[in-house]
Amino acid sequence: MNRRTYLASVAATAALAGCLGSNGSGDGTTERTATETSGGPATGTATADYDTNGEFPPDEDPTDGYPPEFDEVPDEREVDTSSFGTVDRDGVEVPLAPIDVANYWYRRGEARMVDARGRKQYDTSHVYGAVLSPAGRGGTDGDPVVEWPEGDRIVCYCGCPHHLSSIRAASLIDGGYEEVYVIDEGFWEWHGRDYAMAGTNLSETPFGHVVSGQADARFAGETAWARHEPTGQREATTIGDDGRFSMTLRFVDVDRDSPIRVETPGYAVEAPLGRLVDATVTPEMG
Repeated sequence: MNRRTYLASVAATAALAGCLGSNGSGDGTTERTATETSGGPATGTATADYDTNGEFPPDEDPTDGYPPEFDEVPDEREVDTSSFGTVDRDGVEVPLAPIDVANYWYRRGEARMVDARGRKQYDTSHVYGAVLSPAGRGGTDGDPVVEWPEGDRIVCYCGCPHHLSSIRAASLIDGGYEEVYVIDEGFWEWHGRDYAMAGTNLSETPFGHVVSGQADARFAGETAWARHEPTGQREATTIGDDGRFSMTLRFVDVDRDSPIRVETPGYAVEAPLGRLVDATVTPEMG
């Protein structure tokens, strides 16, 4: 559904539902008013004064996943979604939308955007208008996505470039949502192209720390996680046929001394990031 059509249909109920408001300052800053704070619930939107990388219209409903109506909208064109690549997540085929297509849908108000990362990463920088619905946590109380019609187009994204987002997308598809995609190239390509964004520090580009490990080969195809518990930031990857796994952590305000918890189906360890980066993660490291 196009955002303009959707807004017309919900305008009467928005006030009753206590929809979140916002206003634009006209100077590249968007003030968000919501019930959550950065230290609060891990889904939804945040109470924050977000900078934007352009003088965009105010986002009148931060819970709908749509951007505001832009002054310049791309001309309509054909998109062959059947040509998209896919990734398998627990038996669910998730379509990978090229970033230029995702931005085309976004600028036309034809896709709801979902950030599958953590609160800290979302607050620092995210697609303007996107809601936070993290992989592994989405669908809980405070997650706006649970209120969206199942027939609407949804585009998820993360930064790895698409492991967390495909986990979130697969859960949405499993839940009955009919048209769900992930951005193939991920958020950092969106960031690099200077597409529309909001956040508290848009210039922040976290260093990619590579963490590699070894699990039992019988867990091949399952997921290994890395988490920074104090901030709720997380990353994930698929365990290979030989039990090996590797993931790049682009965590905000995290350094080599920060504690990182690595979890596999067979074991979990917690150690400073520097130690995890400098060695292969195994059960003995714990």
